[in-house]
Order: sequence, then C-alpha cells, then structure tokens
Amino acid sequence: MIRVLLLIVFLFAVVFIHASAGGQGQGSFFSGADAYERFMGRWSRALAPQFIKFAEVRNGNTVLDVGSGTGALSDSVAAAAPSSRIIGIDLSTSYVAFAQTRHPEERVRFEVGDAQWLRFGDGEFDRTLSLLVINFIPDRAKAMREMIRTTKPGGIVAAAVWDYGTGMEMLRLFWDEARKLDPSADTQDERHMPLCRSGELTGLWREHGLENVTEKALQIEMRFLSFEDYWTPFLLGQGPAGVYMSNLAPAERERLRLRLRQRLLGNGGNRPFRLKARAWAVRGTK
Repeated sequence: MIRVLLLIVFLFAVVFIHASAGGQGQGSFFSGADAYERFMGRWSRALAPQFIKFAEVRNGNTVLDVGSGTGALSDSVAAAAPSSRIIGIDLSTSYVAFAQTRHPEERVRFEVGDAQWLRFGDGEFDRTLSLLVINFIPDRAKAMREMIRTTKPGGIVAAAVWDYGTGMEMLRLFWDEARKLDPSADTQDERHMPLCRSGELTGLWREHGLENVTEKALQIEMRFLSFEDYWTPFLLGQGPAGVYMSNLAPAERERLRLRLRQRLLGNGGNRPFRLKARAWAVRGTK
C-alpha cells in the first residue's frame, strides 16, 4: 500500500511538472541538448552498444528510435550496422536538431514526433527500439500499440530503462542523501517510477502479445574525473533530480553537495572515481 501511494504521488509530480513546462512526456524533465549530454547523455552512449546487440539489430535493418533524444542509440546503430536506415523521433526540437547535426547522411534522419502517435505506416521497421524513455511516456499502452503496429511481422520491439531503485548508483546516491536532508524528496525519487524493476518490462511486453519475450540486465560503469564532474551536471535542470535541485535554496543545495562529496570521497582530496549502472532491457517478436 505504501509503495502504491508513493507511486501515485510521484506520478502526480510528473504530471504537474509536465503541465508547468508545457511539454509532453520526457520533454517535461529534459530540454537542452547540451545540458542533457553532460548529465545523462554520456550514460546513454555507454549503454547503447549493449542494447543494440541485445535487440539483435542487423546490418541493413530499418530501425525506428523512439524517444531518440540527442541521438545516442541512433549513433550506435549507425556505427554497428552501417547499411541500416534509421529514423529517430523525439518531442524536443533541441534534441532533434542536435542529433541531426551529427548525421548529414540521408540514411539517418531525426524528426519531432510523439511515441503515442507515430506517423509511420504499418510494418515499416525491422527493429523498433526505445532507450531509457518508455517510462517517461504518459500513455505507455498507446505507445506500445504504436511501436508494435509500425514493426514488421517477425520484427523485434525492444526497450531499456534504468534500474532506478538499486542499480543506478549516480542517482541512487543523490536521492539517498537528498532524502536524509529532506524526507519530502522521496516523492520525487525516481525509484518510484514504473517499469524500473525486474520483470515489469517483461509484463508489459507480454501484455501486448509480443512473442519470445526476453529480459536482461545490462551493466555499465562510468568514470568521473572529479567530484565536480559528478556534481555540476545536477545543476543544469535536467531530469527529476535536476528539477529537484533547481527548487532548492542555495544553503540547502550546499548541504547536499557536502554530504555527497563526503559519501563519494570521504575525507580525502579530489580524485577520479567510478560508478556503476544497471538497466533492464526487454525484447519481443511481433
């Protein structure tokens, strides 16, 4: 019951910020391309090669990248499968423009679009993929139906989301320390987000009739050059953690900074360190 109540409060906060920002879905939390790249983009780029291997992307496939963001997944597909045709859609015009500048070639294209209303015809794509975005889509059932509709019979629909509860150390450390200083921060902690626990993506895929459903944990590690390399991206207003930070008073922000520095470096001086992250990935055949 407590988990259900916390999830309701979290989703209410998502909807409130979404409405205030005038965006939809992920666009409510993420906006500036450069800021996103510094905050979460580097994690996405590290995860993408494992994800496309898991999704069994083949050279020559037509690939739809749903919630393409700044292009991490499409970049990885283009490198691994150089004869593929790739279309990425995202709600953010900033992200779309950023991603397109990296791909002047005709075979990789980005456009503004919504996962809940895909403009494409039935069965256009061999692989329909979504990296780290499906749990931000307001109507995931509608998005699933659209992703399946645009996939060819025998094609694969796949997605991955961070394990916010225990597997994404960068954010887990942040929210653990934020909650110690401010218990109300728990309502914004991403661990309450849907689909971030083992088996939840599998349930969604099977619910929509996909076959040969397989789930796998994908693990990566990120090297930080210093504490500032970890801390500064939180100040850019990206994601739920960035939104939370932007609403803190300067003194509260400084207290959180000191707690996180102590947690990561102890009493020692500044130095490089590494943090791990786990994502849950699922694939299924239409």
